[in-house]
Parts: sequence; structure tokens; C-alpha cells
Amino acid sequence: MTKDLTILLAGPRGFCAGVDRAIHIVERALEKFGKPVYVRHEIVHNKFVVDSLREKGAVFVDELDQVPDNVPVIFSAHGVPKSVPAEADRRSLTYVDATCPLVSKVHRAAERHFDRDHPVVLIGHEGHPEVIGTMGQLPDGAVVLVEDTKQAKTVELPRDVPLGLVTQTTLSVDDTKDVIAILKDRYDNLELPKKEDICYATTNRQTAVKLIAPKSDMVMVIGAPNSSNSKRLVEVARLNGCERSMLVQRASDINFDDLDGVATLGITAGASAPELLVEEVVEACRLRYNVTVKFETFTKEDVIFKLPASLSD
Repeated sequence: MTKDLTILLAGPRGFCAGVDRAIHIVERALEKFGKPVYVRHEIVHNKFVVDSLREKGAVFVDELDQVPDNVPVIFSAHGVPKSVPAEADRRSLTYVDATCPLVSKVHRAAERHFDRDHPVVLIGHEGHPEVIGTMGQLPDGAVVLVEDTKQAKTVELPRDVPLGLVTQTTLSVDDTKDVIAILKDRYDNLELPKKEDICYATTNRQTAVKLIAPKSDMVMVIGAPNSSNSKRLVEVARLNGCERSMLVQRASDINFDDLDGVATLGITAGASAPELLVEEVVEACRLRYNVTVKFETFTKEDVIFKLPASLSD
């Protein structure tokens, strides 16, 4: 006898405006310049997206020294240190910056603090491309990275000048609030951002997961293992009533034995995961269960970021 399974589809989920823009930048560049178009780092953290663009003619590399002369190159949505476009200019490479506008906003905020001689504190994960890009907007040593509450309790910062605070855009909203609270308690000279740096899409997806987690026997987050915002969604689900939460890249990665005892399955997707992969997982469930799908939508998103002017003609 086929078992019943209720799927709670969280909304919003999947692509955000910054990811959508970055993918369209690569596609438009291929139309404008022809094959190949080089991309420094994964344009977004999703294997399906990267493989799809590779099939269309994109070539993904780690650094600019792997890019031949006289071919266009695109910088990923996570942002790059200033040294990267400087090197591209030195080599007279045609380049397009696909940095998410919300990440660029964090870059400009860090620069404004630095220009006023305010030490800059960045909350983020060491080694993440976005953190490398943000720290690379300023000279070496100008940014102090704080990764978690433990570091927030021990980091030594100046007290005689204002401290500028910026954050990685894809962090857990709750964890970041805890780090900020500790820093603010220790340093009353800390200047908080006028608007929190964590992006609207990260906030919305985490809020939607908080709504479905208490109702779910398991929460499945569709996303890549190197996607910060996807991994945070798993953590948020576990902290909000659903310990049985996991990250999967696509339907073929699912071990359906893990769904033993699951009557209600919550599903969401990280900001770099296409809706096609969500549909694929739902269909894989339909092949095994009597599925009822319920949509749990927290809010609607209507944010659109324009393509760079160099590609809009």
C-alpha cells in the first residue's frame, strides 16, 4: 500500500534577484560576444546552474591567469577583491562584474567607514568568496573578521574611534543578531548599519523555513554543499522544531529510506537553486507516495536588478 506524504513547499524559495541577474549576465554575454565567455569562480553556488552554463559555452576558472588574452570574463555574483578588476584592466580584458547589488552595497559601506578612518568589523565566514571580496575592497589589515559569538566575546578592537560594522549577506539572521548583540555590549563605539546587510532573500527564505519547520517531520533544503545560504536554511530548520533536516543537491541524491516515518515533508531551496530542481524532487516523491502539496508562502518577492549597461544594448 502506497503511503501518504504531505509536502509543505516554503515560499519564497530558490532564485533571488541577484542570482537571476548573474545567470542572465552570462547568457547575455554569450549572445553578445559568442563562445567562449570565461567566468572567474562559479557564477553562483549551484552545480546544475554551472553545468548548464558550461554547456552553453561558459568556461569557469579559478583565477584570471587562466583566462586567455582577448576573451571576455565575468566576475561571480559573490563579488571580487579590487585587485581582480585591476588585473583585468592591466591586461586590457573585457570584463563584466556580476556582483549582486546587495553585496556591492556592503562593499561601499566598508569603504565609507574606511574613508572616515573607522576600523571595519566584518561578520562572516572566513574563506567564503563574498568575505574575500569584501575584505579585498580595502588594504590588508583594514578589516577585522568576526565569525561567531565566541570570537565576538574575545576580539580586541579600538575604543577611541567609531567602529564600522558590515556583514556577509547570506548568514543566519538569528546568529548574526547574537554576534552583533555581543559586540554592541562590549563596544559602545560600534556603528550599526542603517539597514541590516543580510539581504532580503536570505531573510525571507529563513523566515519561511521557520514557519514550516514546526509542522514538518523532515525539512529538505535543495542547494549546493558550498552554498552558504542553503546550509543556513538547514540550521534554521533544526533550530526551529525540525531536527531531521538535510541538504540535497537534487532528487537523485535522496536516499528515500531516510524518509521512514515522515508524513509531512517540508521543502525549500537556497537562493542559487533553480525551481526545476524543486519540481524534480516533488516528482520523485510522487513516484513513491500519494503526495499532497501545500504551499506555505510567507511573502511575495518582486525585486528585479537590471543588467549592466554594457550588456543592455
